[in-house]
Amino acid sequence: MLLLGFPSEVFGTNCYVVAPAAGEECVIVDPGVNVVGQLSDVLAQYRLKPAAVLVTHGHIDHVFSVTPVCGAHGVALTVHEDDRYRLTDPVSSLPEAFGAMLRQQFGNVGWKEPDDIRTVGDGAQLTMAGLELGVVHAPGHTEGSVMFALDGLPEGMTVEPGLTSTILSGDVLFAGSIGRTDLEGGDSEAMNRSLRERVLPMDDGTLVLPGHGGPTTIGRERRDNPFLRAVM
Repeated sequence: MLLLGFPSEVFGTNCYVVAPAAGEECVIVDPGVNVVGQLSDVLAQYRLKPAAVLVTHGHIDHVFSVTPVCGAHGVALTVHEDDRYRLTDPVSSLPEAFGAMLRQQFGNVGWKEPDDIRTVGDGAQLTMAGLELGVVHAPGHTEGSVMFALDGLPEGMTVEPGLTSTILSGDVLFAGSIGRTDLEGGDSEAMNRSLRERVLPMDDGTLVLPGHGGPTTIGRERRDNPFLRAVM
């Protein structure tokens, strides 16, 4: 499996490109603020053709570029059904300080939904670009936050030995931390349930690729993450 990631210009949101191999179709996950240029370079370098765009949740730092990316490649956007409403106007749900930051850097942030938006629920199995992705609903950061599960590991990504699978955790789980729950639609009790019922049952040999920051593993987080330890 080929998996490439890079951070966006603002908020450092990780955009991931996943494909069976170079020269094949791919899935794009969480195209954030002004990633179109970087993304185009990655697609050209590895000769990849987008088949779909997925988002782990509807916050603007994860969906900012979905419309130009979907439009350029004629593909649909997939989001959990509980975060579908956020795509109507994701800028309006930002705290004022975040909105001001975007306006300062990019002027008035216009917004248009992608033409084709598809929703999924918990447990869905997505077959896209020759890949199988499992949808794990884990609310708390937002109502429709999800993680995407993949069998196997990305080529060349050796965080530690003994890993067998991969989870794109969005803003549910970070290295040493979790997603904040104080924004609109956040819920600390729901987050604790998600950590206890969705994250902790995962195998220690799962590679975690979060929405912000560097990779980690379930085993490492089970041992060291204070938020996970608090709900054990």
